[in-house]
Amino acid sequence: MHTETSQNGWKYAVACYVMWGLFPIYWYPLNHSAMPAEQILAHRIVWSAVFALILLWVFRQTQPVLAAFRQPKLLGAFALSAFLIGLNWLVYLWAIINHRVLDASLGYFINPLVNVFLGRLVFKEKLNIAQMLALLLALGGILWLAIPVGQIPWVALLLASSFAAYGLIRKLMPMDALAGLTLETLLLLPFALAYLAWCAWQDTLIFSQLTTLQTSVLLGAGVATTLPLLCFAASAKRISMSLLGMLQYISPTLQFTCGLLLFNELFDVQRLVGFGLVWAGVLLFLSGMFWHKNQAA
Repeated sequence: MHTETSQNGWKYAVACYVMWGLFPIYWYPLNHSAMPAEQILAHRIVWSAVFALILLWVFRQTQPVLAAFRQPKLLGAFALSAFLIGLNWLVYLWAIINHRVLDASLGYFINPLVNVFLGRLVFKEKLNIAQMLALLLALGGILWLAIPVGQIPWVALLLASSFAAYGLIRKLMPMDALAGLTLETLLLLPFALAYLAWCAWQDTLIFSQLTTLQTSVLLGAGVATTLPLLCFAASAKRISMSLLGMLQYISPTLQFTCGLLLFNELFDVQRLVGFGLVWAGVLLFLSGMFWHKNQAA
């Protein structure tokens, strides 16, 4: 892999994960509204589609999107990726609205492990001993956090599996980040518009009841959604699934910080041990990766 391309991919990944890590702060004003997660999702899809179409026109990339509608296999693959990212958005918004930020962060702690597994399974990406030990440390931390709860952490598992599968499809699809994202939002758009129309018909549309700040959050959802996804799709094309997965720990770490310091969610000794094991695994994994790279140079 070309060095410059790999470095750019690393930068794109860090940028998107920092933005995603700060999402609890962005969506927090809607916690105090009566709008359910499904309506927030529908608005997010609509405004994401609008912003993506504007970018597509500015950068003159309409041709790949139009061509995709004439390729059934490609369209089917993007329909699947659109479904996966829509599911991920819905579960995440539900977690934020229902004060489950730490559950969401656990999901994104699990997700990199799924990415590494897919990288090994699909792309035969090799792991050295330090990286394998790092994964065991991270897995131990996740089990430490999940098992004492006494129930299946469905929020975390859905977030992890849906986004890992989404990342795999986007890595395999022969389409640039912007065109692919636009196609995904366009495929979701009819469902979002139909749902909002149904809510209006049922007189359950909450939009008019929002404050100025809450309205601004919804209208800005297109920008807030599109920019990190563009960075993610660009990074997925340039770096390995393993590195992409391990860098993702930036996002849940920031989410965890938001939940702890800003939203006053519970953080006891048990969580400290679990998160500590995961963080130790991340550091060991990255150290092993860079050591192996230096040895090969």
